[in-house]
Amino acid sequence: MLYPDAATWRAAPAKHVLFYGMSGLGKTHLSNMLRGAGDWFHYSIDYRIGTRYMGELIADNAKAHAMQVPFLRDLLLSDSIYIGSNITFNNLAPVSTYLGKPGDPARGGMAMDQYRTRQEQFRRAEIAALMDTGYFIERAVQLYGYPNFICDTGGSICEWADGNDPADPLLTELSQHCLLVYLEGTDAHTAELIRRFDRAPKPMAYQPEFLTRVWEEYLSENECAEADVDPDAFIRWTYAKALAHRQPRFEAMAPWGVTLTPADVEAITDTASFNDRIAAALERRTSTPI
Repeated sequence: MLYPDAATWRAAPAKHVLFYGMSGLGKTHLSNMLRGAGDWFHYSIDYRIGTRYMGELIADNAKAHAMQVPFLRDLLLSDSIYIGSNITFNNLAPVSTYLGKPGDPARGGMAMDQYRTRQEQFRRAEIAALMDTGYFIERAVQLYGYPNFICDTGGSICEWADGNDPADPLLTELSQHCLLVYLEGTDAHTAELIRRFDRAPKPMAYQPEFLTRVWEEYLSENECAEADVDPDAFIRWTYAKALAHRQPRFEAMAPWGVTLTPADVEAITDTASFNDRIAAALERRTSTPI
């Protein structure tokens, strides 16, 4: 592990951390707070996905829709307008919109084959963005002079990493560059996530095997064909199952680094308190992955 104990962490002239866990636990909040301190570089995986690895796919999808409108089609063909996505750290909607939802096209869905293709595109993009972490650590120092580094990951990292495999290539690579920090949730947090998602369902990425299982279960339980599926109904039905699927995968990743509890996160208000909480987490760590 990059920082094997609290003393090593406190003495390190350059601190590199990677936050992971369920949505809404404070990954981006902590990243923004540390970045605001002035000497931390914030590397957002979702932003990297949307700009470097899926930017062209997102733009082309928007153009394909625009080409169906005669007025916009003429302007595009004459190079009179430009269509692109305005992705920012605080607006990653173009990525989730491109992922989309399976089901009835009349209700905003798409064919499952197309949906699977986009899921696979996202999987490759997220893994590539995560594997770019070491490159961005070097870039942050060489270009901008930032000694400290935060990798702010998306909620689907656990779909592609296997914490139970001591030779997992993704976790092996990431742990060589960063201290992996698991933001632990609670049952109350999970319940609140489900309530929020039910009010405003949004696309998300799934492990292929999980997607196949829940899709077949949904079609069977509702006795419907693919084209009859209400896209929002499907992803609402799937969400709690997805959280239950992800929780043990996140927990399996925890021994690769340290864990911050909700109380830890709440107590972090600046870089000093952050360093203290990480040091305390290192002190209470009782096992290592290898």
